[in-house]
Amino acid sequence: MKRLAILGSTGSIGVQALDVVARTPGRFEVVGLAAGRNAERLVEQARLFRPAVVALADPAAARRARELLGRDGPEVLEGDAGVAQVASLAEIDLALAAISGGAGLRSTAAAIEAGKAVGLANKESMVLAGELLVARAAKKGAPILPVDSEHSAIFQSLAGHNHAEVRRLLLTASGGPLRQVAAKDLDAVTPAQALKHPNWSMGAKVTIDSATLMNKGLEVIEARWLFDIDPRRIDILVHPESIVHSMVEYIDGSVVAQLGVSDMRGPISYALAYPERLRLDLPPLDLSRLGRLTFEPPDPARFPAFTLAYRALEMGGSAPAALSGADEAAVAAFLAGRCSFSHIARVCEEVLDAHVPERIGSVEHALEASEWGRREAERRVR
Repeated sequence: MKRLAILGSTGSIGVQALDVVARTPGRFEVVGLAAGRNAERLVEQARLFRPAVVALADPAAARRARELLGRDGPEVLEGDAGVAQVASLAEIDLALAAISGGAGLRSTAAAIEAGKAVGLANKESMVLAGELLVARAAKKGAPILPVDSEHSAIFQSLAGHNHAEVRRLLLTASGGPLRQVAAKDLDAVTPAQALKHPNWSMGAKVTIDSATLMNKGLEVIEARWLFDIDPRRIDILVHPESIVHSMVEYIDGSVVAQLGVSDMRGPISYALAYPERLRLDLPPLDLSRLGRLTFEPPDPARFPAFTLAYRALEMGGSAPAALSGADEAAVAAFLAGRCSFSHIARVCEEVLDAHVPERIGSVEHALEASEWGRREAERRVR
């Protein structure tokens, strides 16, 4: 039985991970749960899965959880330190890192420092401090197992192959809900329109990033560090059906792809159970019913955000962290009605223009660079 800590248990990935645990009795034990501020949902999860320790980053939410759970409940920790403590519990075998945004970096780093396997659903950890985390993971013997559907697909498509024989990685993108919206109409897009993803159920930030294609750019940065590959050998293909989750092209021209239905429980279960596969009750993939699978290049004129990720990698050092912070602030401003959809990429570009990259030497340094990007973006939105 594999013992788990679920970080970000009340979010989309965390909820689906616990659904996988519930559907596969006897395979996993949930030792720890951590979340941001949703005390009520965390308490429900704690009563169902009976972990030894839970944590909430928000102290007021932690106090509320203690009241609801009572004396017979699990230990309740609070603050970022409490979440990091859950990530590094001695009893766990794997920490699922699913806290969204830069807030997830400290707990991801804590799990790696403790030598724990990490199921990585928090791409910002790799965007902010990928080089640092990969080096620490190698030193600590802590495997990083990708949970994002695209990186999980690449991970599966690399299995059994020689890394030196890889020509390029092909990250697929659905194109999001605005793929067919004309350039002249993008400024008028509302948050409600941008949040209507055609294929996936995700949190608001990730869904908006999917609409701008920034999500795909951040995934390029993540892939660069996860798979130790030059970003010039990572390409993006828009694939509206979201059936081919990503591909690896080899030097002989062969392309290995991973296909599956659009359900995050597939890649989540693969990371949780690795190197085994779990029997899930997901609907089978019926290719004959689909009829066709289509692919097209992304349009940088309409959706320039993904190109900024390549630029940030070329700048190096703290540039990707600054870009990530700027994107978080710009997306928040868009969702609050303080800037237009097209302004998200423009603000992020301006922040990169103003940034002077520095070498990332620590987790705190990475977070400082991200916070600088956030402040710069907020200033420009104002």
